[in-house]
Amino acid sequence: MNYEKRLPRSRPEEQGICSSAITGFLETAEQQGLELHSFMLVRHGHVAAEGWWSPYRPEHPRMLFSLTKIFTSTAVGLALEEGRLTLEDKVCRFFPEYDRNRMDARKSALSIRHLLTMSAGQSQPAMGADFRRKKTSWVKHFLEMPLDYDPEERFVYNGGASHMLAAIVQKVTGQTLTEYMQPRFFGPLGIEEVRWETDPAGLQCGGFGLILRTEDIAKIGQLYLQRGSWKGRQILSPHWVEQAVSLQIATADRAGHADAQQGYGYQFWLSRHGAYRGDGAHGQLCVVMPEQDAVVAITGGENNMGSVLELIWDHLLPGMLNEPAASEESGQALLSGKLATLAYPPAAAFCGNGEQARLADGKRYCFEANPYGLQAVSFRFEEEASEVTFWDEQGMHRIVCGNGAFIEGETTLSAKELHHQCRLPVMKVAASGTWQDESAFIITLRYLETPFCDTLVCSFEGKQLRLAHQVNVNNGPLERELLQGRSE
Repeated sequence: MNYEKRLPRSRPEEQGICSSAITGFLETAEQQGLELHSFMLVRHGHVAAEGWWSPYRPEHPRMLFSLTKIFTSTAVGLALEEGRLTLEDKVCRFFPEYDRNRMDARKSALSIRHLLTMSAGQSQPAMGADFRRKKTSWVKHFLEMPLDYDPEERFVYNGGASHMLAAIVQKVTGQTLTEYMQPRFFGPLGIEEVRWETDPAGLQCGGFGLILRTEDIAKIGQLYLQRGSWKGRQILSPHWVEQAVSLQIATADRAGHADAQQGYGYQFWLSRHGAYRGDGAHGQLCVVMPEQDAVVAITGGENNMGSVLELIWDHLLPGMLNEPAASEESGQALLSGKLATLAYPPAAAFCGNGEQARLADGKRYCFEANPYGLQAVSFRFEEEASEVTFWDEQGMHRIVCGNGAFIEGETTLSAKELHHQCRLPVMKVAASGTWQDESAFIITLRYLETPFCDTLVCSFEGKQLRLAHQVNVNNGPLERELLQGRSE
């Protein structure tokens, strides 16, 4: 990353933060088994603490999932300021190609404001995993869904509403979201290498699909904290920022943790303690704390984000003072040591594996017919690394696994149904392979640009192979059914 485009760095105490508070946050997250992958704390515009759990690193971009929504909202704010749309514009007017005779009174009344506030009138909303299964127009799918309530009647979290916002911005600008936002937002903030998933019609996704680095998450939080100003340039209208992060619709009856019930703005969640945030599935988080002049950016492989927010309120919040904190060398040393040793090590190696490795080496095992399209797997065991090759309906997928250590590489292998239906063409992966005992070989795959960590246990018995496959987080199943294979 270009260092000139980074946020400035500082010691925690210089920004009025006790190092011990940050250490307490990290240690408690570890004690509670919360799987965080990266963490960045910004105060008074300076990065006061940052850490990545190895094998994750600062340069790795990240699937943001629904955290994408605050970027889509920002695009709407930019287009609004340029007079390309208004919040009261009716959604149907942007899509005359669809049959208006099928638009009832509710659909005809649906406006951009309703999309922004998740009050689009659908009781069964379209979400990211649902959209990813569809091969036809997502816009058409949304417009054909029935509205069960009048727009603005109630809050129903709805990824389809966010995608419609993205479709409208791309319609009125004639550009993709990336193209439109590059000179107006990404460029000025120094956000580089923007990747954004597209729908079957080529539209960049509004509700998910953006892939950025942790520091980029912190930057958008800092921009909103500064009321749209960045290095003396007004990127967003202060009025837009104020409205976007203010209460627009109540969420008090929403199930879940306390911070899910504080209300909603324009694609931003409101939180306790005067804060607001963007949320993404499986642990992607941007918390803005205006009263403390602070931003917390987190990525992870964790579904229990209510507990992560509680740790922010219990540890980081009280550790922020109104003046520089007293310098405590011991506290700073403890924090530095903790940040330097954050890691998820691979499974411990079992030494007595030589005979089974010799018998399985070079063998190709063919699987019985299964719903996942997996056809075969082969193994090549070497002293420093093992090469595992899978075949499925997409073709051949080769992975090099470090023996008792992670080796970073790329793969096209993805267990789509275990990965929130995500399947990027090529994915960065840190892979390790270790023998659990004399007959079971464990493959650990940490997909570095995603929350997902897959564990595959290959159990050998003669010519037979049993493959168990599970994942750390998912909105659906966490494991596949056991697969049976036999060597050729």
